[in-house]
Amino acid sequence: MTAPRPPLRVAVLASGGGSNLQAIFDYIGTLGDASAARVVFVASDRAAAGALLKAQAKEIPTAVIANPADGPPLVRLLESHRVECVALAGYLKFVPREVTAHWQGRIVNIHPALLPKFGGAGMYGRRVHEAVLAAGESESGATVHQVDDAFDRGAILAQERVPVDPGDTPDTLAARVLAAEHRLYPRTLHALALQLITSR
Repeated sequence: MTAPRPPLRVAVLASGGGSNLQAIFDYIGTLGDASAARVVFVASDRAAAGALLKAQAKEIPTAVIANPADGPPLVRLLESHRVECVALAGYLKFVPREVTAHWQGRIVNIHPALLPKFGGAGMYGRRVHEAVLAAGESESGATVHQVDDAFDRGAILAQERVPVDPGDTPDTLAARVLAAEHRLYPRTLHALALQLITSR
């Protein structure tokens, strides 16, 4: 009998409160020992990020990234935790090329729109939902995609569509899209982990 493979070691980079990180924790928790992924490290560009507190509550190592634009130290930091996959969860900084090259095909992000629409530099958070409404779109949604050396350009792994309702504001649309993110991201990350484990 083949011994079970240990879970994929995942690092999460976040800039905010960490609601997608919590969704990942919750999903992995429901899978228990059957989970193919384990969050082993959480880092942020902001010392006050709520995501760090969520990780610390689970006794997961954390760090504040002193200079997010400096790639080699971030590579060394992630390597020090033997990270096999990187998940961006509301991380607002550009990921240096050294990082995307080192974890090519193993670094993913969640975006609050249906890429390739409403992506690119400066398109994050409320700005995205404002742009969707201004364009008169009938639907929006969430996209999980691989990360390369350009904003929101990497291969799309999964999407969930969300209707734009009459009378929507950026806040009401954001709440509906965020709920989709919380469903989509953990499942897609886990599916990727299953694939990556087989290629170890």
